[in-house]
Amino acid sequence: MIDTAAYFERWRAGEAQLAGEPPRMLPLMERLWPICRSITGDGVRQTLDIIGDCVTLVRESVPSGTQCFDWIVPPEWNIRDAYVKDASGRRVIDFQQSNLHVVGYSTPVSGRFTLEALQPHLHSLPSMPDAIPYRTSYYRPTWGFCLRHADRERLADGEYEVHIDSTLEPGQLDFAQSVIAGRGREVLLSTYICHPSLAQNELSGPVLLTTLMQQLSALPEGRFGYRGVFTPETIGTIAFLSRHYESLNERIAAGFVVTCVGDDGPYTYVRSKRGATLADRAAEHVLAHVHGDREVSVRPFDPVGSDERQFCSPGINWPVGSLMRSRHGEYREYHTSLDDLSYVSETGLQRSLCAYLRILQVIEINCRPLRTRPHGEPQLGRYGLYTSMVTASVDEWIRRLLHVLSFADGDHDLIAIAEGLGVPVWELLPTLEGLAGADLITLND
Repeated sequence: MIDTAAYFERWRAGEAQLAGEPPRMLPLMERLWPICRSITGDGVRQTLDIIGDCVTLVRESVPSGTQCFDWIVPPEWNIRDAYVKDASGRRVIDFQQSNLHVVGYSTPVSGRFTLEALQPHLHSLPSMPDAIPYRTSYYRPTWGFCLRHADRERLADGEYEVHIDSTLEPGQLDFAQSVIAGRGREVLLSTYICHPSLAQNELSGPVLLTTLMQQLSALPEGRFGYRGVFTPETIGTIAFLSRHYESLNERIAAGFVVTCVGDDGPYTYVRSKRGATLADRAAEHVLAHVHGDREVSVRPFDPVGSDERQFCSPGINWPVGSLMRSRHGEYREYHTSLDDLSYVSETGLQRSLCAYLRILQVIEINCRPLRTRPHGEPQLGRYGLYTSMVTASVDEWIRRLLHVLSFADGDHDLIAIAEGLGVPVWELLPTLEGLAGADLITLND
């Protein structure tokens, strides 16, 4: 049975938080923006240092060469400088101007190349001539540069000085967790910290999750704990799971991968592989009742997605979905230099934050009401819950009381009851409080 006093205290605190002014998130994004991140290296550690200034982190590292399920942690990659100089000594491609200019995990190189010999190592987008593409090669040793196609076409025949000052050496893969204790199971919240200067596709996730953990830690203790996980995408999440799957498997009640949440595009929710989990039902309920006036796309699980595919992979299959705005791979600026700080907005981040807070509130307050008087309809007037005054608001109050009582059989949870009424879950809390206060129902997990 749920502690009703703590339950309603948490609900009121959550409502007050949602009604308040959301915290600004762009300043944190601007701090993280210049860092050259990859799946390993100093950039990941610098990023965790900054996030650790905002929330308490438990950091972990996995040595290069470690087997994690079917994967092996690669050597650690770091880069200090890279450029291509023309015959006059001018840097025509310069890592110092944009960390997207170098293919991620490029091996070191230093030499002189003709334009013809250099061309196979250059990457550009003819369809987007003013964008620098983002490219990586984590597991196949190579090197390369990315540049605007317009700049590539201006390269003159001749010899170029090419230099990439990078290292690929035994090191470690780093990730971190921020944990908020609760009275029961946990909600997993995961994001990735492995892309360089990309705003929507990379930084919106860790910035929002950092702020979300701050907001959750300010609330009274809830029924659920919250585990914020900051990992490099794919290999970092696999490393996290290889270390923590067994200890967490029975604890995870719901989960979300937080990514692509900084613009003001349409909401996209990708369901967990199981489908109809608590995470899925809560997210879809909020999208229907809060964002139904906007374009919303709810999609089935896709094994070619972000890290929800790791959490939902065979042998794991956790109830993890992902709520996004403009989805990765589906907006024109994706994986290019055009996904910059101008692509995201404070308003977009704050709306996404409020959506996640509301979803987590739904998870917190979802319960299974059970009538204490199992036979027949209670006489509401005996408990001070009925009035003979006829108004639209009174009619709705009585309708909600009777609906909850009718379905308070232990088989229907609050989300199902609210959807039967066609109202948001959180609007039923006064009804629950009245019925619980009259000892007509108990609240159960």
